[in-house]
Amino acid sequence: MMSKPTILITNDDGIEADGLLVLAHAMKEVGQVFVVAPRTEQSAVSYMVTIRDPLRFFNWDLGEGITACALTGTPADCIKFGVGTWLGRKPDLVVSGINQGPNTAVNLLHSGTVGGAIEGCVEGIPSVAFSLDSFDKHADYTTAGKVAQKVAHQVLNLGLPDGIMLNVNIPYMPEKDLKGFRIARQARSRWDEAFTERKDPIGRPYYWLAGYHINLDQGPDTDLAVVEAGYVSVTPLQLDRTDYAFARTMQEWTW
Repeated sequence: MMSKPTILITNDDGIEADGLLVLAHAMKEVGQVFVVAPRTEQSAVSYMVTIRDPLRFFNWDLGEGITACALTGTPADCIKFGVGTWLGRKPDLVVSGINQGPNTAVNLLHSGTVGGAIEGCVEGIPSVAFSLDSFDKHADYTTAGKVAQKVAHQVLNLGLPDGIMLNVNIPYMPEKDLKGFRIARQARSRWDEAFTERKDPIGRPYYWLAGYHINLDQGPDTDLAVVEAGYVSVTPLQLDRTDYAFARTMQEWTW
């Protein structure tokens, strides 16, 4: 009898997040589950790692069949710790999420959820980031958990190329209303932002970042468009960010 695949899970919303709990229990149907998640929310930390502060971990109860701990670090820290210290070996799969809110377009560059999957990919492990297109604190992650199961089975069965991870965004709707899966590219977008100056109780200034998202890409095959149309968006991301076509053009520059 073949042993179950080992699945290492993290997120950026923290160990107590509903999306993490649903993902962990969904992965129990796929393999042997281990969770190393941040002790507190780490949204928008991207691929940051902790190098100047000590990390502490705490055993955590996420239910039967799930071995879990919380780490006082980032999602990337959690995967490093999970692989190098806690498990002491590479798992068969790394999954990160399920994030509260989408990680599409420029937002995936900021995402700690994506950052956790990037670290898995850097370590040569098939890795997937999952996000739900809802910021509702009471969102139902049931459909997203089922989607995550399907994607995990595909990746475990078919594999991923070296240096490639998947970024999966899931529309917020009942499973029966999902139209299916589509391979999508990352949309071009930006944030129109500004820092608002405020005063603390003793009159010292502090600044609060606020803004709104601007879609610069109306293509029907983008992650933004695919999710809006009711499909699960699956985007392969590569670690090598070199633009080889432009690099060839730069060979003609005079330095």
